[in-house]
Amino acid sequence: MLTSSSTAVKSLLLKRRLCFLLKLVCFVSSVLIFCEFLIYYVVIFQCQWPEVKGGAHVGKKESSTSILKAIILADTHLLGEIKGHWLDKLRREWQMERSFQTALWLLQPDIVFILGDVFDEGKWSSPQAWADDVRRFRKMFKCPVSTELVVIVGNHDIGFHYEMTTYKVNRFEKVFNFTSGKLITRKGINFVLVNSVAMEGDGCAVCRTSEAKLVALSHKLNCSQQKPNHSNKRCGDVEKLPDSEPILLQHYPLYRKSDAECSGEDSAPPEEKNIPFKEKYDVLSQEASQKLIWWFHPRLILSGHTHSACEVLHAGKIPEISVPSFSWRNINNPSFIMGSITPTDFSLHKCFLPYESRVFAIYCAAGALLVVLILAHFQLLTPFYFAQRLISKHKAV
Repeated sequence: MLTSSSTAVKSLLLKRRLCFLLKLVCFVSSVLIFCEFLIYYVVIFQCQWPEVKGGAHVGKKESSTSILKAIILADTHLLGEIKGHWLDKLRREWQMERSFQTALWLLQPDIVFILGDVFDEGKWSSPQAWADDVRRFRKMFKCPVSTELVVIVGNHDIGFHYEMTTYKVNRFEKVFNFTSGKLITRKGINFVLVNSVAMEGDGCAVCRTSEAKLVALSHKLNCSQQKPNHSNKRCGDVEKLPDSEPILLQHYPLYRKSDAECSGEDSAPPEEKNIPFKEKYDVLSQEASQKLIWWFHPRLILSGHTHSACEVLHAGKIPEISVPSFSWRNINNPSFIMGSITPTDFSLHKCFLPYESRVFAIYCAAGALLVVLILAHFQLLTPFYFAQRLISKHKAV
């Protein structure tokens, strides 16, 4: 009888331990699933497309189909084989992939623009490393057939001006079908893609080619915006484009002295805002900035590079939005821009991604709770437990 009773007690204890272990596994799994998967849906689900007026020529029935829904992000900086630690790569790429794919599934944009610095080491990566980086990028930022992906070149993709070569530029253009001075027209909206690294103004081969294409495109756009009864011999044989003021997409911001006037929770830290920007490194030169404004008279400029958010007005009327980095490696609260755009108007809204500090806080809280549960299970939370054990041992002696 004693043997049978002892066996039953041991069996009951084993079942309790297995049940407790199963509860712990479920608890840990739930935390992991929430922090690494569900949290992106919870956060991005709160983002809504901004409303925009369709314009006087757009009827109410046509307005929803005439609005182009665009997502704009920048500076993904996929780590390379030289500076990228495998754990850092794994973590950052998982975060960006989950965020991007979740945004595509929930928001269903018509087009996505990435404003340069797609890679962190494109400026010096070998052909094999470049191929590996491109393969990882295509997996992370894969888009459905209904969504178009447009990628702009940045200095980390081909190097700063003094590192830029024709080989690196051609390598990037071959993969992403990008050329400076390329025009993309969707739903009557003109987007001009600019290789801002080639706006050095020193007459280098890449710079000359890039500026020549921009000048030619400027001529087409200006001719297309002239009134039908306006006679201009120079515009006689020019291909007509939609009569819509263009939107400039580039990596470097136009010239500004610093980020001192920038505001918002994802703007530059206070200690960095008053640091003067260096022309042709942090921002375009004043000359290059004036050229782009004169050539295109854009209604909106979208740029990246600084990793922080900023909104400025050029010539008192042309807004430029600096889009912050999409990578948690560069910023605690990454975001992307949601744009509802028509040929005559636009409306922008920022969609923040999960704060990494909050994710860490959830992990810390879950870890502390886990420790408490384990201690409670083994009855180690009694205030005088250890003292009682010491006293009982002393009496036994």
